[in-house]
Amino acid sequence: MQAIGARWRLFGLVAGAIITLSACAHHHDSETPSDEGINAYPANYKTDILGAIHVYLEDPTGIRDGAISEPTQKAVGNATRYVACLRFNARKSGREYAGAKEMMAVFLAGHFDHFVENAGEQCAGVSYTPFPELGKLKR
Repeated sequence: MQAIGARWRLFGLVAGAIITLSACAHHHDSETPSDEGINAYPANYKTDILGAIHVYLEDPTGIRDGAISEPTQKAVGNATRYVACLRFNARKSGREYAGAKEMMAVFLAGHFDHFVENAGEQCAGVSYTPFPELGKLKR
């Protein structure tokens, strides 16, 4: 009877590993012809960024000087992705501010995927527009 239980536990571990690996499979850096739609324009990029930055920052309240660029395709690693550049000044602790920060939001298949910090060189020369919604985030 213990042998059957051990087999089921092993089956569960193997099935879990397969599911986990298949969920991560779409996060590769090389493009292939089967990647249709991977570079879909992120129509809701501002909403996606607001949701992600809310989780990304320790204190998302009171962000100052929020600015954003329109999504454009840029090289990210070995691939080309839509990215939007962000510039803002977030709180470090309490009422103290950390200073201006510039980073990129990277999109995959039309949705937010991840942030890239210290994106000064990649965001050089982009046109920023005010992004006051950043300053209205709540905890």
